[in-house]
Amino acid sequence: MILTLCTACAAPLPEDGVVQCPACTTRYCSERCERYDRRRGGHGKICGAIESDGGAEQHHANKKYEEAVADAVFECAEDTEGQTCFICMDGDAEEGLVRGCSCRGASGFAHVSCLARQAKILVAEAEERDLDDDAFNARWRRWYTCGLCEQNYHSVVKCALGWACWKTYLGRPETDEVRRMAMNELGNGLFIAKNYEDALPVQKAQLSMLRRIGAREESVLVAKTNLAATYGDIGRLEEADREQRDVYSGWLELLGEESRHTMIAANNYAWGLFRLGRFEEAKSVLRKMMPVTQRVLGESHKLTLTIRKLGAMALYSDPDATLDDLRKAKTTLEEIERMARRVMGGAHPLVTEIERNLRASQDALHARGLP
Repeated sequence: MILTLCTACAAPLPEDGVVQCPACTTRYCSERCERYDRRRGGHGKICGAIESDGGAEQHHANKKYEEAVADAVFECAEDTEGQTCFICMDGDAEEGLVRGCSCRGASGFAHVSCLARQAKILVAEAEERDLDDDAFNARWRRWYTCGLCEQNYHSVVKCALGWACWKTYLGRPETDEVRRMAMNELGNGLFIAKNYEDALPVQKAQLSMLRRIGAREESVLVAKTNLAATYGDIGRLEEADREQRDVYSGWLELLGEESRHTMIAANNYAWGLFRLGRFEEAKSVLRKMMPVTQRVLGESHKLTLTIRKLGAMALYSDPDATLDDLRKAKTTLEEIERMARRVMGGAHPLVTEIERNLRASQDALHARGLP
């Protein structure tokens, strides 16, 4: 369930022993709250509507989907004016159109409902024909990628499709793989749209569910990675650090230091330590991982450059940095800036980040009276 708070008092619901309305499955933390809401909280007036909508979770998902579609249509209104849906070939002013991909010109405009219906049909076909994982995943991608340009949907459009996906499959058992994938789409959509406070309970519920059903460790680590990212973006850095540390040690134990999962987790963990001002710990993690990424991925790989950039940042940002540390940071950033520019071009975001960090390292040296 995504609904994780008591309807009456907003307290977190326990994982076991939840009390719920027998008619519409609205959930409460205790019988006292259920009685209060039924007698005085007005639940009796809306219970029938919730029940007819498929129960509390479905009712909630339907409502959030409508809100998300309205937000997406509003954000896309200027771009979509006068256009038609490339799926149904209709302008349908009642729902409105969106475009949240990389299509150009008159392409890529659609109703969220049409995008969702298209994805639902393709997934149903894959399940009916019992297609292999590759073929199934190719169809599942329609929940988050454009059928024309094959680019991921972004921002509010991805969020609306996340709710569409979740409301489509939430009635399945927890052990159903498609239901778990739908919950992941919802969490990702909320995160991409920067609805972090809404993404957090979804990601927590997903992690709790994966543990409850005994899911593979890889799935648990991916869920913890997503949760850490959300903690970090809402400023709960200590909680993000705990999750990132667990993810890094988990991948290290599961796949070893040469796995790309482990390398990415090491970078994320070091970044979390850096944001907490724990520079020595960050440098320690990076010193272990830098030679691994250089050996496995190569000197010019984006992840190698990113890890070296963070290592230089940890050197010049440390209040206890020596002159040698500052010179090393500047030299490193000059070296990887040339490499990144040659491989990625001057407009690449990583190149502009390195340039900004190089200026910061030079400023740190100037502050010590050095050129």
